[in-house]
Amino acid sequence: MSDSNTPLSGPTSVPEEEKLSFTKLTAMIIGSTIGGGIFTTAGDMASSGAHTGSVLIGWAIAGIGMFGLMMCFFGLNKARPDLTNGVYSYAREGFGEFVGFNSAWGYWVSALLCNVSYTTLLFGALGYFFPIFGSGNNIVSIICASVLIWLLNWLILRGVQGAAFLNIITTVSKLIPILVFIVAVIFVRAFDPDIFFDNFWGTDAASANQTLRLPLLDQVKATTAATVWSFIGVEGAVVLSARARRTSDVGRASLTGFLGILAIYVMVAVLSMGVMTTEELSALENPQMAGILESCVGPWGAWIVNIGVILSLAGALLGWTILAADCPYSAAQQGVFTKAFARSNDKGSPTFSLFLTNGIVQFFLIVSYFSDSAYQVFYYMSATMIMVPYLLSALYYLKVVVQSSRDGTRQNITSWVFAVLGSIYGVWMLYSSGLDQLLISTVLYVPGIAVFAWGKRERSEKVFRYSYELIIAAVLVILAALYVIRIV
Repeated sequence: MSDSNTPLSGPTSVPEEEKLSFTKLTAMIIGSTIGGGIFTTAGDMASSGAHTGSVLIGWAIAGIGMFGLMMCFFGLNKARPDLTNGVYSYAREGFGEFVGFNSAWGYWVSALLCNVSYTTLLFGALGYFFPIFGSGNNIVSIICASVLIWLLNWLILRGVQGAAFLNIITTVSKLIPILVFIVAVIFVRAFDPDIFFDNFWGTDAASANQTLRLPLLDQVKATTAATVWSFIGVEGAVVLSARARRTSDVGRASLTGFLGILAIYVMVAVLSMGVMTTEELSALENPQMAGILESCVGPWGAWIVNIGVILSLAGALLGWTILAADCPYSAAQQGVFTKAFARSNDKGSPTFSLFLTNGIVQFFLIVSYFSDSAYQVFYYMSATMIMVPYLLSALYYLKVVVQSSRDGTRQNITSWVFAVLGSIYGVWMLYSSGLDQLLISTVLYVPGIAVFAWGKRERSEKVFRYSYELIIAAVLVILAALYVIRIV
C-alpha cells in the first residue's frame, strides 16, 4: 500500500503533464455535480407531490446519506489507494469481476443519459433567448446539440488536462448566478415565512380533516430521484483517481466539493420554498429557478439564471463526457471491458470509449425528440442507473471495515458509522426509486452482459467463473423481459 502523499502511477498511457491537481479535481466535482439539478429541483419535487416538510426531510436524508457515501469513498481511498479506478475497482475487489463490470457499466450508462438530459436542458435555456430552440428537444436543438457533443469529443481528444482547465473556468462562472439568486432572495426580502410554513405537510386547506394529498413516506420517496440527481458527480475525483497527481488529493477534493455543494443546495431549496407555493413551483417551466428569481426581481432574474444554466451545463457536459469515457477505458485496461475500450491516443485520451460514448449520446438525442419531458425522463433513468454503483461501493467499504476488524486492525467508530450509513442509504435509494424505475434499469443493464461475455472470450476465459454470477445475469434478463412484456 503506497504512502498517501506519493504521486500515483496511474495508467502508463497517461503522461505526467496530463495528471490533475487538487484544484482541478475539486473543480471537476463541482463542475460535473452542479449541472441542471440545482436549477430545476424545487419545481421537480413540487410536481412530484412533495411539500415543504417532506422536501426538507428528503434533503436531510440525502445530505446525511450522501455524506456517508462520500466518506465511504474517502475511506476506501485511504484504505485502498492501490485501487485507482473508483466504482469499478471497488465493486470488482469486493464482489467479483462480473459485479465489478456491472458497476462500471451502470456508471457509464448513467453518464450517457446524464449528458442527454443536460443537452436538452441546455438548449431549453437557450430557447429563452432564441425561441427557435423551443423546449430543447426540437429538430434545431438536436442538430445543435449534436454539433456540441462532437466539439467536446474533439476537445477531449486534445487532452484531459486542457479540458479540465476549461472546466475550472465554467465552474467559477456557473456559481455567480446561484450566488445572485441567494443574495437577491435574502436582500429583497422575497422570502415569506407564511408561504414557507403554509401547507407544510401537504395538507389540503379546503378539507375539514386536513387529509394528506400523499402519505408522508411517499412524498419523501418522491424527492429521492431529484436529490440523487443533484449529487451525481460528487465521486468524480475517485473515478479519475488514476489521473490525480497524489492519492491524498482525491479524498480532500471529494470532501471539499461535497460540503460546498450541500451548503448551496440547502440554501437554494429553503429560499425557493419561501418565495412561491408548492402549486406555483410545480407549474413553472424548466429551469424553475428562473421563474422564482423573476418573481423576486423582475425579468432580469430569469435572464441571469438562464445564462447560469447555459454556463453550468457547458461545464457539466464537459466533465461528464470525460467521466463517461474514462470509466470503461479504465475497466478495459484491467481486462473486463473489451480490448477496444482500452485504446488511447498520445494525449492519454480514451479514443474508442470516447467515440462510442458520444455515438450513443447522439442516438438518445434523436430519441429525445419523441418525448415531451425529455429532461426529466433521462435524468430519472440516469439517477437510477448510478444507484447500484453507489451501493456496491458502500458495501465494499463495509466489507473492508469488517475484514480489518477480523484481522485485528482496530477501526475507529466513525469508520463503522460511515460504512453502515452509506450502505443503508444505498438500499434506500433503490427502494425509493420505485419498481418501474428498477425494471427500466435492468433493461439497460442487460446489453452489458454481451459486452462482458465478449471481453472474456477475447481473453479465452470462462464467461462466468462462479454460479452466483450466472444467477445475477439470469435475474437481470428475466426482469428485463418481464418489463418489456409489461409495456408491450
